[in-house]
Amino acid sequence: MPASRLSTSLALGLALGLAALTAVQTHAQPASSPTARSAWINPYNDVKVETGDCGGKLCGWVVWATPEAEAEAREAGTAKLVGTQLLYDYRETGPNAWEGHVFVPDMGRTFYSTITRPDENTLKISGCILGGFICKSQLWHRA
Repeated sequence: MPASRLSTSLALGLALGLAALTAVQTHAQPASSPTARSAWINPYNDVKVETGDCGGKLCGWVVWATPEAEAEAREAGTAKLVGTQLLYDYRETGPNAWEGHVFVPDMGRTFYSTITRPDENTLKISGCILGGFICKSQLWHRA
């Protein structure tokens, strides 16, 4: 897989991602809610991210990646893709909407990100620049 595909995959999913993927609330969430510990897979089926609580907000970590995705991340300076935190500090901004930051391993950068949930098994993850004026999005599905 070309490095640009991995960049797109991680940046929007996760960015890769990815991406996690809601703000954690103080009351218990049903298992179908993305606020519960959940796993999500990117559109290329080469990276899986598990989301969960981190200090009252939602975060996400890579729990599985194909050897090709691992190699591309390594070439870009991320020594080990599995275990890397991609999603940081997502907070709920409205019904089925969150914002936070996504780390893109093959770029070595963190970007502003939004997540919406079109349905309970799908996340639309957007990685953005220029304060959210330019964004690219992907649909991630519950793994």
